[in-house]
Amino acid sequence: ARVAEAVRVAADWAHGLLVDSADEADAARRAAEEARNERDAELALVRRDIATLQNELRELTDSVHRDEVARAQQRLRIEQLQQKAVEELGISPESLVEEYGPHQLVPVVPDPDADPEAPVPDPGPFVREAQEKRLRQAERKLNALGRINPLALEEFTALEERHKFLTEQLEDLKSSKRDLLDIVKEVDERVERVFAEAFADTAVQFERVFQRLFPGGEGRLVLTDPSNLLTSGLEVEARPPGKKIKRLSLLSGGERSLVAVALLVAIFKARPSPFYIMDEVEAALDDANLGRLLTLFEELRDSSQLIVITHQKKTMEIADALYGVSMRGDGVTTVVSQRLRDVATQQSA
Repeated sequence: ARVAEAVRVAADWAHGLLVDSADEADAARRAAEEARNERDAELALVRRDIATLQNELRELTDSVHRDEVARAQQRLRIEQLQQKAVEELGISPESLVEEYGPHQLVPVVPDPDADPEAPVPDPGPFVREAQEKRLRQAERKLNALGRINPLALEEFTALEERHKFLTEQLEDLKSSKRDLLDIVKEVDERVERVFAEAFADTAVQFERVFQRLFPGGEGRLVLTDPSNLLTSGLEVEARPPGKKIKRLSLLSGGERSLVAVALLVAIFKARPSPFYIMDEVEAALDDANLGRLLTLFEELRDSSQLIVITHQKKTMEIADALYGVSMRGDGVTTVVSQRLRDVATQQSA
């Protein structure tokens, strides 16, 4: 029991030592973890700083490389300009820089669109930004002009001759147009005069013929636009005896036919012709109107030859000669002619 008690006391003492050791180890572990976290944070900051410095280094390296390339290009450009100045202008680079370098005053180039009488500003000092702006404007204008055509002078001469030729042709056309307009004006005036005379004579004859075909009636010709004879229309007014209407559409078929014949005969009387051809103009007329029309035919026959196609016996009776078309039994047509005037003369003799 004493040994067991001694072992228990020793075990308690060892347990206390172990607990104290565990607490110290845990504290040391926590301190180590905090120190590790601080070192990790510091390491992250250092790494970020390293990445930033590496980026800056890379950018500086690229910038240095670009600057070296730009310097090389500038040197090459300077050499090309020097060579161009010597070959094309015959001026050494030193003389060119001395005469046109940035230390010289830059003259002001006047704007072509500006007032030519406006005073020209004095030359000013060289300012790169302003000169670069002028250069860009000049390049835009040069690009707007397009490519240089070495044959421009020859083409301009050819176009100038062509323009001169076309101008002369245009003047000839204008002169011809004026002459044609004068001729058209004279023709229009003559047409108006001839039409006015013919219309006046026809209107007078129409009134007379209408009164003979329609005793007691009234008929006349009216122009729709008397102020412009070239485009004027013609209206026929007809009022048979005992009627108040004047429009042809309100007349009967026979009356319309007789009015048309009256207009036709009026034209014949106003402007006589050697012969007239009429095709069944009296087909719709009754005996009384037909007799009046035949009287007019008798008058026209004294000065002209009438060829009348008709089925009216009264019209055939006043004819000098008859020509008929008959069909035989075999279906073949034949022409039959007879001179009535000679027969009537023999019978009377």
